[in-house]
Amino acid sequence: MSTTHSSHAESLLTPSEVATLFRVDPKTVTRWAKSGKLSSIRTLGGHRRYRESEVRELLDGVPQPRTTTQS
Repeated sequence: MSTTHSSHAESLLTPSEVATLFRVDPKTVTRWAKSGKLSSIRTLGGHRRYRESEVRELLDGVPQPRTTTQS
């Protein structure tokens, strides 16, 4: 059985990778998916994967922690 893939396949991230980007626990990412804040794709094994483009869009809207510099 063959599947047709476009030349621009969407990159998928694991819950751990998303959690690292947002600096949260992977379980938090799963809760976001269950509540509809973030859409997920299920693998054949039942694992969640997240579209990198969607994660990046959300990440752009999250305020980054301030770095303090001492003068």
